Amino acid sequence: MKKKLLISSVLIMLSFVSGCGIGLPDKEVEESKNPVELSVTTTWAGNDDSAKTYKWYLQSYIEESGNIVNDYSGSANEIFKEKIQMDFEVGGESDILFYFNGSVADSFIKAGRVVSLDTIREEYPEYGNNIAESALMPSAVDGKVYCLPAYGYWEALFVNKKVCEAAGVEIPDAYTTWEEFEETCTNIRAAGYTPIAVSLAMEPHYWFEFAIYNHVSPDTHGQIPSTLGEQSALAWKAGLTDLKDMYSKGYFPTNTLFTSADESFQRFMDGESAFLVDGSWRVGQITSNAENIGDFTVTYVPGKGERKNTDIIGGFSSGWYITTKAWSDPDKRQAAVDFITHLTSEEAISDFASISVSATALKDGAKYNESGLNPLQKDAVKMLNGITSISPAVQDSLSVTSRTPFFAGMSDIVTGRVSVEETMEEFFRLRIEEAAVIEEIEQMN
Repeated sequence: MKKKLLISSVLIMLSFVSGCGIGLPDKEVEESKNPVELSVTTTWAGNDDSAKTYKWYLQSYIEESGNIVNDYSGSANEIFKEKIQMDFEVGGESDILFYFNGSVADSFIKAGRVVSLDTIREEYPEYGNNIAESALMPSAVDGKVYCLPAYGYWEALFVNKKVCEAAGVEIPDAYTTWEEFEETCTNIRAAGYTPIAVSLAMEPHYWFEFAIYNHVSPDTHGQIPSTLGEQSALAWKAGLTDLKDMYSKGYFPTNTLFTSADESFQRFMDGESAFLVDGSWRVGQITSNAENIGDFTVTYVPGKGERKNTDIIGGFSSGWYITTKAWSDPDKRQAAVDFITHLTSEEAISDFASISVSATALKDGAKYNESGLNPLQKDAVKMLNGITSISPAVQDSLSVTSRTPFFAGMSDIVTGRVSVEETMEEFFRLRIEEAAVIEEIEQMN
């Protein structure tokens, strides 16, 4: 049912989609006698359109409120996620976060370091009242909602059309088989280009996700194995083996085991690589960095077995948190609520969603004008109109610790230094240890 609701929200949004013009605020700055100083961390960083939109709304809040905002935003890679965890552990977390709402948030929710939506609404009943209840994701820790979502995401295959043309290959579509995709990658490599841009050192999770998805179905993608003999474990093993095979065939960059995600993305933009599996947020970055946006498109990641190409990854995986530290300060409490309310207005959410062509968490949906879309955004609309299902990323159900064997250990997996079976066994061991620690803590409480 949730998948049907999410698909419907995407399709409804697509009937209105367009870019929204953003200019600088005209309001005069009203000096505040007692400005409040807030610290904010988001996943919007760099020069892409999402970061620019965030900076505009950040500045408009500062000018309207007279408050001071210290921004600590960064790119949402594994190092950034580890930093967020460490900040909470040492008491250095920001007052406000725009961050993920899956298992990566469990530790600071268990520690009572963020405030639930129910608690906020006891004092501010109108807080987030423009957000659809269906988009609110309860925490697995206690069933409460802590994260106020804004817009959703999807993951797909971005394509440098000029590279495909130079290599004499067809762009994958809804009917491209996995075998045909591999043949395409082989031909691209033979033409002197890198088939797939990816940093397995910094961002292996996109290919980890689809590699597993190619051996399950939309209904079983979220199943997490606990022993090697389970069907889901066999699927994970097969997916990791596929990644090892792709690496051995030279489909990834020669420096994929030590390059950064930004460097890998730039090589894709510069025409050194043909394909990039990534999230909808890349639409804004490609738009901002492309000399000719018509040189790029987005399509489905070719599938295997039960998974159709048109079965994609997506959902509402992030949103706004108010930390307990900020909530405990009366002045910061009001300022934090005002800040998030400013960033979750219908106008603001629509502006963000238009960049990546994403569904919004708004009750009434985002309202745009399709005439403002660029060619890449229009291709995204066409792709999303053809989806058959949307599954949440299974990695969002894994803790930072338990997914270490897959992400931090990806170089060992693809090079064969550690077998896939050993990797899976290490994953099971970490999961058992985590469960034991959780049980011990619960008994102490």
